[in-house]
Amino acid sequence: MSDTRKPWNSPMPAPQFDLMRRILSAPSPVGLEAAMTYGVLKPHFESFAPAGWQLRQFMGHAGVVLDTHPGRDDLFKVMIIGHADKIRMQVRSIGEDGKIWINTDSFLPGVLIGHEVTLFSEDPEAPGSYRRIEGGTVEALGAIHFSDMAQRSGEKGIKKEQIYLDLQIHGENKKQQVENLGVRPGDSIILDRAIRHGFSPDTFYGAYLDNGLGCFVTAEVARLIAEAGGTEQVRVLFAIASYEEIGRLGSRVLAGELRPDAIIAVDVNHDYTAAPGIGDRRMQPLEMGKGFTLSVGAIASEQLNRIIETTAREQGIPVQRDIVGPDTGTDGMAGVLAAVDCVATSIGFPIRNMHTISETGYTRDVLAAIHAITHTVQALDALSDPHREFRDNHPRLDQAGPLVHQGADKPEPADT
Repeated sequence: MSDTRKPWNSPMPAPQFDLMRRILSAPSPVGLEAAMTYGVLKPHFESFAPAGWQLRQFMGHAGVVLDTHPGRDDLFKVMIIGHADKIRMQVRSIGEDGKIWINTDSFLPGVLIGHEVTLFSEDPEAPGSYRRIEGGTVEALGAIHFSDMAQRSGEKGIKKEQIYLDLQIHGENKKQQVENLGVRPGDSIILDRAIRHGFSPDTFYGAYLDNGLGCFVTAEVARLIAEAGGTEQVRVLFAIASYEEIGRLGSRVLAGELRPDAIIAVDVNHDYTAAPGIGDRRMQPLEMGKGFTLSVGAIASEQLNRIIETTAREQGIPVQRDIVGPDTGTDGMAGVLAAVDCVATSIGFPIRNMHTISETGYTRDVLAAIHAITHTVQALDALSDPHREFRDNHPRLDQAGPLVHQGADKPEPADT
């Protein structure tokens, strides 16, 4: 039976799921993130932020930061980062037959075929004003009848140069019909699928869990901290970054501008157990349904990880260790990229089918991340001197004690 005092052991409440859906549904392709940051997250932040908190906006991109103690550079600053940008397709050229040839960005070409999309076209007569075209599908081969045997058998794949958007254009002057719409090279295209509840309990699926989920978690941590009365020794910067999908450039700006002492990136991770065809890679068996993930390696701070892992254990929040090697692959690298001295790590949740129209997640993993980060912020706030804690307590492997063989007995299962 679920413990209602531990939200990560219960289904996500409907209003919370609706907020997650609204954040994930916001059309925010790379470079055009304001639909999520200004359209959904900014008013949400403003709905619960205490009077002394401040929302910061930026000129070069549509990132936002909710600051609990503006101007208090003497406090220990913790930046929690999700990124609002979604991978996109982009108009490359328009063919004489009305086909709109597109770049596929970070998608595998084969996962796009047949899916509905929305094209956002900037009005040539009113720069800065956008129109929406719905009803088009992404295509490449047209029909199996036009494919050679190697493509029919799967031995031969689809090249990205073959991908086009079909608006069902017919009749005379097909290219002109498209141009008359104002469609131009550079216009953005995103997949059109809303988030839905999945078949299995507490699951959900749809496009762009990467990384509206990280933004949702960041926003929910902010709300919980506000409802708990805020913090005293820790200045929390709830950051929604941009440009992560093209090199983590937005979070680098945020870290460079605000110079946090600690960074916790929040981003999707992989369900390696369910991923097909990677068994010989011997990946860490991260699995949807078994809790949030915590990055180990690269620039991940062992001190910060210790506090997160200890806090999660004390609260009974399930956590999985994620081995990241030389690069977290997330905004956890923001401090390094901005040359800012800070401790950093990355927290995530295993999902399936990343960078497809059917990304799949588990609400309890997301809730586990929300509450693990919330309790971590509160644990940092309870330290007598957070700055000294991290300066003075770097792990010393020269002080490691000996470990001897522990036998073959399996530990008793924990009570659930």
